[in-house]
Amino acid sequence: MSTPSLLATLCLAACAALAAAGPAPVLAAAPVAQAQQLPKVEGAWVRAMVAGQQGTGAFMKITAPRAMQLVGVSTPVAGVAEVHEMKMEGEVMKMRALTELDLPAGRTVELKPGGNHLMLMDLKQPLKAGSTVAITLELRDASGAESRLELKVPVAAKAPGGGQEHMHKMETHKH
Repeated sequence: MSTPSLLATLCLAACAALAAAGPAPVLAAAPVAQAQQLPKVEGAWVRAMVAGQQGTGAFMKITAPRAMQLVGVSTPVAGVAEVHEMKMEGEVMKMRALTELDLPAGRTVELKPGGNHLMLMDLKQPLKAGSTVAITLELRDASGAESRLELKVPVAAKAPGGGQEHMHKMETHKH
């Protein structure tokens, strides 16, 4: 049998085998309406470091189009990145890591100095004003679906727009 005849026979045999196996399953595409809707982030910045500093904070305003939670953060510039809260307990300001931060639908949640923020620790290099840091927000919606939002965040000595961040003197602040 010649090579062209052999190829033709093999193609016919393959087609016959596929036809005998029945129709191929059809995979339905997810409707556009179910596409992941990610939050809007505004005013993001990372505080520039001073000499000897091992950690810093990242701040931003996050508005989610539907209820979700911020469940983690990562960045290549830090060994540890966490969502943190600062709050008064009696007369002492306490800071602790959060496993989740609620992002209510349509409401802006502000991560700011002296409040909830992103904490970047064990920094691999100094973060200088004028540079940019890649930060990934890890999110989970009400159904448990997880998503990531990649950000490029400027490093600055103070909040963008010349705004002065509101910081309390911890030793004198009382509620």
